[in-house]
Amino acid sequence: MWKYFLKRFLLIFPTLLGITFLVFLISHFAPGGPLNSEIAKLKGSANLAGASTKQISQEEIELIKKRLHLDKPAPIAYLYWLKQIVQFDLGESRLHSRKVSELIIEKLPVSLFFGLSGFFLTYLICIPLGIQKALKEGSRFDFITSFIIFFTYSLPVFAFAMLLLYLFASGEVFSFFPLGHEVSDFYEDLSFIGKVKDRLAHMFLPVICYVVGSFAVLTLLMKNSLLDQIAKEYVRTALSKGLSFSDAIFQHAFRNSLIPIATGFGSNLTLIFSGSLFIELVFNIDGMGLLSFEAVRERDTDLMMGLLLAQSFLGLIGKIVSDFCYIIIDPRIDFE
Repeated sequence: MWKYFLKRFLLIFPTLLGITFLVFLISHFAPGGPLNSEIAKLKGSANLAGASTKQISQEEIELIKKRLHLDKPAPIAYLYWLKQIVQFDLGESRLHSRKVSELIIEKLPVSLFFGLSGFFLTYLICIPLGIQKALKEGSRFDFITSFIIFFTYSLPVFAFAMLLLYLFASGEVFSFFPLGHEVSDFYEDLSFIGKVKDRLAHMFLPVICYVVGSFAVLTLLMKNSLLDQIAKEYVRTALSKGLSFSDAIFQHAFRNSLIPIATGFGSNLTLIFSGSLFIELVFNIDGMGLLSFEAVRERDTDLMMGLLLAQSFLGLIGKIVSDFCYIIIDPRIDFE
């Protein structure tokens, strides 16, 4: 088992090389690449300064190419980027004129705060709910909860977020929660209890949106997985030997039904890191989702590649975490 996990860890590095190299090539050859973005930025600066439309000379273009390593073949330019990564330098964002590592460190706590809250709340709600739906299949409880689940699932996340804001924060109907941001403007002047209440008020609606995003899939996956285990021979055998239904479910079927849940457990780590663009836009949260969108839109190569590297690494670690969860759930699993 440990040999398997060691191999998986060692495979992370060549996999990251493949991912980053492919995206690096696409970003350089796609229309509107970093060179066009830099030229447009220079023209825009000249127009803001009151000058007429600035004509970029060929010499200036060559200097920009040299600075961005675009005067060399793409594989060589990738090696320059890889060299600075090996030196633990993610480069500098052209859009923000700051180091990429500083931007990630600044934005990450915001996305982690909302992402982790939504992540744990999703599992705390969906697993018990899925169990109850499986045990009460066909009942009124099953039909009502299914209607709620499918209704929320059918709404786009941004539409659901705006609906929550209108109902509970706008003052048009109710005004229980603030309209957005992570904290209030007067946050620093509050007492400790006041700060806790302020954060809870600001996080409530965004976290609900995070939960709704995977609520239906996880609940129904738990329900169907448990129903599948209940129908198997070993459960009927346990019941025939005199074991009560609840004991047969929670001592045998429940543990095996968690295996499909564990499959997506590690993958959700990337969602925690990257955040959700639509939720951050609607609630005016300055997190990783918005930062990633800006990096792609503005062709900010260093920022985009730095975010990709971090998210890909976390995603690969997440896959290993999922495999480790399999062993915890069922020690009989052998990866050999």
